[in-house]
Amino acid sequence: MAVSSAVGEEITVRRVAEDDWRLLRAVRLEMLSDTPTAYLETVAEAEARSEDEWRFRARRGSTGVTDYAIAAAPLDQPHRWAAYLACFVDGPGRAHLVSVYVAPGRRGSGLTRRMVDDACHWARTEAGVDTLHLYVHEDNARAHAFYRRYGFTETGATMPYDLDPDKLEIEMQLSLAG
Repeated sequence: MAVSSAVGEEITVRRVAEDDWRLLRAVRLEMLSDTPTAYLETVAEAEARSEDEWRFRARRGSTGVTDYAIAAAPLDQPHRWAAYLACFVDGPGRAHLVSVYVAPGRRGSGLTRRMVDDACHWARTEAGVDTLHLYVHEDNARAHAFYRRYGFTETGATMPYDLDPDKLEIEMQLSLAG
Protein backbone atom coordinates (compact mmCIF):
# COMPACT_ATOMS: atom_id res chain seq x y z
CA MET A 1 0.00 0.00 0.00
CA ALA A 2 1.39 3.39 -0.97
CA VAL A 3 1.16 6.35 1.39
CA SER A 4 2.34 9.92 1.01
CA SER A 5 5.04 11.17 3.31
CA ALA A 6 5.41 14.66 4.71
CA VAL A 7 7.94 15.45 2.00
CA GLY A 8 5.38 14.68 -0.71
CA GLU A 9 6.78 11.44 -2.06
CA GLU A 10 4.98 8.12 -2.25
CA ILE A 11 6.16 5.38 0.10
CA THR A 12 5.16 1.73 -0.17
CA VAL A 13 4.65 -0.24 3.04
CA ARG A 14 4.60 -3.98 2.58
CA ARG A 15 5.19 -7.26 4.30
CA VAL A 16 8.75 -8.59 4.21
CA ALA A 17 9.47 -11.72 2.14
CA GLU A 18 12.37 -14.17 2.29
CA ASP A 19 13.88 -12.76 -0.90
CA ASP A 20 14.23 -9.44 0.93
CA TRP A 21 17.03 -10.79 3.10
CA ARG A 22 19.66 -8.45 1.60
CA LEU A 23 17.43 -5.41 2.19
CA LEU A 24 16.72 -6.61 5.73
CA ARG A 25 20.44 -7.01 6.38
CA ALA A 26 21.15 -3.51 5.04
CA VAL A 27 18.45 -1.83 7.10
CA ARG A 28 19.43 -3.79 10.22
CA LEU A 29 23.04 -2.62 9.92
CA GLU A 30 21.76 0.94 9.41
CA MET A 31 19.51 0.64 12.47
CA LEU A 32 22.31 -0.64 14.67
CA SER A 33 24.67 2.11 13.52
CA ASP A 34 22.06 4.84 13.98
CA THR A 35 20.70 3.88 17.40
CA PRO A 36 22.93 1.24 19.00
CA THR A 37 21.02 1.10 22.30
CA ALA A 38 17.62 0.50 20.68
CA TYR A 39 18.30 -3.07 19.59
CA LEU A 40 19.70 -6.12 21.34
CA GLU A 41 22.50 -6.72 18.89
CA THR A 42 25.74 -5.07 17.85
CA VAL A 43 26.80 -4.18 14.32
CA ALA A 44 29.56 -6.81 14.56
CA GLU A 45 27.07 -9.52 15.56
CA ALA A 46 24.76 -8.59 12.68
CA GLU A 47 27.60 -8.47 10.17
CA ALA A 48 28.67 -11.97 11.23
CA ARG A 49 25.26 -13.53 10.48
CA SER A 50 25.12 -15.92 7.55
CA GLU A 51 22.85 -15.64 4.52
CA ASP A 52 20.78 -18.52 5.95
CA GLU A 53 20.21 -16.55 9.17
CA TRP A 54 19.16 -13.44 7.24
CA ARG A 55 16.82 -15.51 5.05
CA PHE A 56 15.27 -17.03 8.17
CA ARG A 57 14.73 -13.58 9.72
CA ALA A 58 13.08 -12.31 6.53
CA ARG A 59 10.95 -15.44 6.06
CA ARG A 60 9.85 -15.48 9.71
CA GLY A 61 7.91 -12.23 9.35
CA SER A 62 6.47 -12.91 5.92
CA THR A 63 3.47 -15.11 6.62
CA GLY A 64 1.40 -16.62 9.34
CA VAL A 65 -0.32 -15.41 12.43
CA THR A 66 2.55 -15.53 14.92
CA ASP A 67 5.16 -13.33 13.24
CA TYR A 68 4.91 -10.13 11.22
CA ALA A 69 7.46 -7.82 9.63
CA ILE A 70 6.95 -4.85 7.33
CA ALA A 71 9.21 -2.43 5.52
CA ALA A 72 8.69 0.89 3.80
CA ALA A 73 10.44 2.13 0.68
CA PRO A 74 10.02 5.16 -1.57
CA LEU A 75 8.40 4.24 -4.89
CA ASP A 76 11.40 5.66 -6.71
CA GLN A 77 13.86 3.65 -4.54
CA PRO A 78 12.22 0.25 -3.90
CA HIS A 79 15.56 -1.32 -3.02
CA ARG A 80 16.30 1.15 -0.20
CA TRP A 81 14.18 0.64 2.89
CA ALA A 82 13.27 3.80 4.77
CA ALA A 83 11.65 2.00 7.69
CA TYR A 84 11.17 -1.43 9.23
CA LEU A 85 9.39 -3.07 12.15
CA ALA A 86 8.61 -6.57 13.37
CA CYS A 87 6.11 -8.05 15.74
CA PHE A 88 5.49 -11.52 17.13
CA VAL A 89 3.04 -13.29 19.42
CA ASP A 90 4.86 -14.00 22.67
CA GLY A 91 2.06 -15.24 24.90
CA PRO A 92 -1.67 -15.71 25.17
CA GLY A 93 -3.41 -12.54 24.06
CA ARG A 94 -0.29 -10.49 23.51
CA ALA A 95 2.20 -9.59 20.83
CA HIS A 96 5.62 -7.99 21.14
CA LEU A 97 6.62 -5.04 18.93
CA VAL A 98 10.36 -5.04 18.12
CA SER A 99 12.94 -3.49 15.81
CA VAL A 100 11.00 -0.33 15.03
CA TYR A 101 13.18 1.88 12.84
CA VAL A 102 12.65 4.89 10.60
CA ALA A 103 15.62 6.42 8.78
CA PRO A 104 16.64 9.83 10.14
CA GLY A 105 15.46 11.74 7.05
CA ARG A 106 11.97 10.23 7.39
CA ARG A 107 11.40 10.85 11.09
CA GLY A 108 8.48 13.15 11.81
CA SER A 109 6.82 12.27 8.50
CA GLY A 110 4.07 10.08 9.97
CA LEU A 111 5.72 6.90 8.73
CA THR A 112 6.33 5.50 12.23
CA ARG A 113 2.65 5.97 13.11
CA ARG A 114 1.59 4.36 9.84
CA MET A 115 3.76 1.31 10.47
CA VAL A 116 2.68 0.91 14.11
CA ASP A 117 -0.94 1.24 12.90
CA ASP A 118 -0.27 -1.69 10.55
CA ALA A 119 1.28 -3.75 13.36
CA CYS A 120 -1.74 -3.07 15.58
CA HIS A 121 -4.09 -4.10 12.77
CA TRP A 122 -2.13 -7.33 12.22
CA ALA A 123 -2.07 -8.07 15.96
CA ARG A 124 -5.85 -7.61 16.30
CA THR A 125 -7.09 -9.16 13.09
CA GLU A 126 -4.55 -11.84 12.14
CA ALA A 127 -2.88 -12.76 15.42
CA GLY A 128 -6.06 -12.28 17.48
CA VAL A 129 -4.34 -10.61 20.42
CA ASP A 130 -5.65 -7.77 22.55
CA THR A 131 -2.39 -6.33 23.90
CA LEU A 132 0.72 -5.08 22.16
CA HIS A 133 3.83 -4.54 24.27
CA LEU A 134 7.41 -3.45 23.77
CA TYR A 135 10.57 -2.56 25.62
CA VAL A 136 12.25 0.80 25.17
CA HIS A 137 15.76 1.64 26.40
CA GLU A 138 15.71 4.11 29.27
CA ASP A 139 17.93 6.53 27.30
CA ASN A 140 15.84 6.47 24.11
CA ALA A 141 13.72 9.53 24.89
CA ARG A 142 12.57 10.02 21.29
CA ALA A 143 11.10 6.50 21.03
CA HIS A 144 9.64 6.66 24.54
CA ALA A 145 7.85 9.93 23.72
CA PHE A 146 6.47 8.53 20.44
CA TYR A 147 5.06 5.45 22.16
CA ARG A 148 3.43 7.58 24.86
CA ARG A 149 1.83 9.84 22.24
CA TYR A 150 0.62 6.74 20.41
CA GLY A 151 -1.13 5.49 23.58
CA PHE A 152 1.33 3.01 25.08
CA THR A 153 1.70 3.20 28.86
CA GLU A 154 4.47 2.00 31.15
CA THR A 155 3.63 -1.27 32.90
CA GLY A 156 6.07 -0.67 35.75
CA ALA A 157 8.17 -3.65 34.62
CA THR A 158 11.79 -3.18 33.67
CA MET A 159 14.63 -5.48 32.78
CA PRO A 160 18.36 -5.06 32.40
CA TYR A 161 19.48 -4.12 28.89
CA ASP A 162 21.33 -7.13 27.49
CA LEU A 163 24.28 -5.17 26.08
CA ASP A 164 24.77 -3.10 29.27
CA PRO A 165 23.11 -4.58 32.39
CA ASP A 166 23.62 -1.26 34.23
CA LYS A 167 20.94 0.21 31.94
CA LEU A 168 17.25 -0.67 31.87
CA GLU A 169 14.61 -1.40 29.31
CA ILE A 170 11.16 -0.14 30.22
CA GLU A 171 8.11 -2.20 29.27
CA MET A 172 5.19 -0.37 27.69
CA GLN A 173 1.88 -1.77 26.48
CA LEU A 174 -1.14 -0.80 24.44
CA SER A 175 -4.61 -2.29 24.73
CA LEU A 176 -6.01 -3.28 21.34
CA ALA A 177 -9.46 -4.12 22.71
CA GLY A 178 -12.39 -1.99 21.79
